[in-house]
Order: sequence, then C-alpha cells, then structure tokens
Amino acid sequence: MISLKPKKGHLLIAEPSTIGDLSFNRSVVLLADHTEEGSVGFILNKPLAYTIHDLIPEIKGNFKIYNGGPVEQDNLYFIHNVPDLIPESIEISNGIYWGGDFESTKELINQGVVKKNNIRFFLGYSGWSANQLEEELEDNTWIVSENSYHNKIIGKSSTSFWKEKIMELGGEYLIWSNAPENPAFN
Repeated sequence: MISLKPKKGHLLIAEPSTIGDLSFNRSVVLLADHTEEGSVGFILNKPLAYTIHDLIPEIKGNFKIYNGGPVEQDNLYFIHNVPDLIPESIEISNGIYWGGDFESTKELINQGVVKKNNIRFFLGYSGWSANQLEEELEDNTWIVSENSYHNKIIGKSSTSFWKEKIMELGGEYLIWSNAPENPAFN
C-alpha cells in the first residue's frame, strides 16, 4: 500500500508484516532527507539504555539516546526544534532541524537552555540508496504518513508510538495494534 510519496519531514511507519527485522520491526522513522540519491531518517521509537551523559560525560543531562537506525551506530546524531539557538542547523520541515554546532549544543544543554522537549539524540541513522526506499514502499514495507506533530514530535512518547500510528490508520491495521511484537510468542 503506497500512501503518500515520501519527502523530508514525513514519517515512515513499518508495516506490521515487518517481523524479524531487528532494526525496523514496529519502527516509526522521521525522514530527515529524501532525494534522487537516497534517503536518511531516524527511528523515533527505539530508546536505548544510555543517556547523553553516559556517552559524553561533560554533558550534564540525562537525555535518552535512541537507536536511529542500523547505519553508523558509532556516531551520534540529533534533531531539534531550536535553530535560533543551535547554529548550522539544517531544516528538515515543520520546525524540525537536524544537527548543528555540537559545542554550542553541549553548552546550551549544560546551561539548561536546551531541554528534553527541544532535542533528541540518536546512535546511527536509517539510510536508503537511490530508489531503495521506493522499492521498499512497492514491497509494502512502509506506510508514509504526514508528521501531524510538527516540531513537537521530539517530545513524543517513544515506546507506544508505532501502536498509536497503526491505530490511526484504522481498518485492517487495528487488529495489529494489540498483537504481540513477535507473533510466534502468541
């Protein structure tokens, strides 16, 4: 089911049939970039057991770290909604920005200026080469959805987000909203 055409700022919702894929099973991905050359996104609903302070001890915050995807999981990425505070940010859409000057970001967090509802950190990202995402859409791996939360998506609940999005789709998807993550355990 190809719904919308993917573009920067849209959400990719993993089809319920995406079972066995450790990275993308029950994932909601924010598309940070989508061009002819490929796509980049961040999984929004897979928190890890780390905080930013665990990874970068000079940051005095307990912001959760999320699994952004299977690519470059040894690199830290972030999205935020405060481009006026973080220089060199790249706009995704709807008041959401990607990256920026990390030294300034660390200082702003330590000063308490940037708060949890302003920024989200990821280890790794989700990436697709040219035409790969389109092929996955044709194979019914993803459902493309508007981001109705705009820049408030940064503070959106993580673990139940996929279920909420599936319930919003309604129809045949409702039965999947209460299914176990691995149907073999049913």
